[in-house]
Amino acid sequence: MSLVSLSDVLKPANQHGYGVAGLVVLGWEDARAYVRAAEEVRVPVILQAGPGCRENTPLPVLAKMFRHLAEHASVPVVAHLDHGYEIDECFEAIDLGFSSVMFDGSKMPIDDNIECTAKIVARAKAAGVSVEGEVGYVGYADGANSSGTNPEEARRFSEESGADAMAISIGNVHLHQTKAAVIDFDRLAKIKAVSKIPLVVHGGSGIPIEIRQRMAMESLVVKFNVGTEVRMAFGQGLRRVLSEDPELFDRVTILTNAEKNVYEAAKVVMRSLLGDKQPQLDT
Repeated sequence: MSLVSLSDVLKPANQHGYGVAGLVVLGWEDARAYVRAAEEVRVPVILQAGPGCRENTPLPVLAKMFRHLAEHASVPVVAHLDHGYEIDECFEAIDLGFSSVMFDGSKMPIDDNIECTAKIVARAKAAGVSVEGEVGYVGYADGANSSGTNPEEARRFSEESGADAMAISIGNVHLHQTKAAVIDFDRLAKIKAVSKIPLVVHGGSGIPIEIRQRMAMESLVVKFNVGTEVRMAFGQGLRRVLSEDPELFDRVTILTNAEKNVYEAAKVVMRSLLGDKQPQLDT
């Protein structure tokens, strides 16, 4: 298949009522596992380089890694910068060959958020790159509280920013280790009624599977960011490998064996967003 933009995978999902997984990458092994899982389930996949990933691995390396995986995959792959907090960081990702960037202006006044996002959109469109923005702040399970998305601000952002997708805050929370999120469907309905672009939920790990499916089928939410769920699977796999063979020391063997857990967890996430749908992929 090939590298594709975020719009390339979200528009069909929006039209046919299924969700696409945006999976948090922390290294080669999990990125490879996500692509393998997507090939098994026959769905597109969004590889996401978030702030934690970028602290550990330089952005130019991630760009080449994502593009390499995309070029050799049998399903569409999006190379996505997640939570870019600076305009220049998004510009760098575009220049390096990412096919999608997310500018997080959720803490800004809406006018500033729209203005900054529009600047990124202008650069991105010229390069064939998609842009995700965010309206409303999504908090953390053991940290800052969320600030729910204002529907009127969502309307303005969807109409004025030029973004291809909009992340929203409707009860979803980052870093939930249990599926304890309570989604505000009334707020979601109001946002859906005024939004002109596909919607995104971060903190997808904390959303019960049946709620994910309902959101994918009944609303404009088509991108579900999932990190903690697959990271926990990696940790469990790592502990299993080391406990089974305490003498094992080879990094490649350890990580490759732990990768199996990530592969299986990613397939569960992807299937949870399909319901009874199956994307039609060009081959």
